[in-house]
Amino acid sequence: MPGTHSQLLLHVVSSTRGRSPWITPEVVERLYPYIAGIVRAEKGVLHDIGGVEDRVHRYLRWRPDGSISGLMRKVKARSSKRVRETYPNLAAFAWQEGYGVFSVSASQEEAVKKHIAGQAEHHKKEDFKPELLRMLRAHGVEFDEKYVFDRAPG
Repeated sequence: MPGTHSQLLLHVVSSTRGRSPWITPEVVERLYPYIAGIVRAEKGVLHDIGGVEDRVHRYLRWRPDGSISGLMRKVKARSSKRVRETYPNLAAFAWQEGYGVFSVSASQEEAVKKHIAGQAEHHKKEDFKPELLRMLRAHGVEFDEKYVFDRAPG
């Protein structure tokens, strides 16, 4: 086979530092398209994005020759800088150091998109911490709970 063919689908979740509720509807209007542009510039495809005030979920296709850590480093650094420059009242805006990334089977695409689209409603029923812990366990990710979440600033 002369070429490389792949379908690397990922669900990536990242939270604001200290889970601060900085991502208002006004911020979303500019932040989500900006993140999409970063993913596109890095040769990925952002299929869906959504979230609530303190976290963003992304469903994307990634390339086999790129590292997800490199992509996330660029997304977080560039988007943080853009938010701070665009919204002076958000000068402290930052992302939590880590993130969650989960592989997605193409057969589960609609379920992931539905989950992302329903974030506001979903989080009326389940807080971020139990949701992330449930996702980690469902995907068989080994972790130490004391290192999963940033501590709130202060």
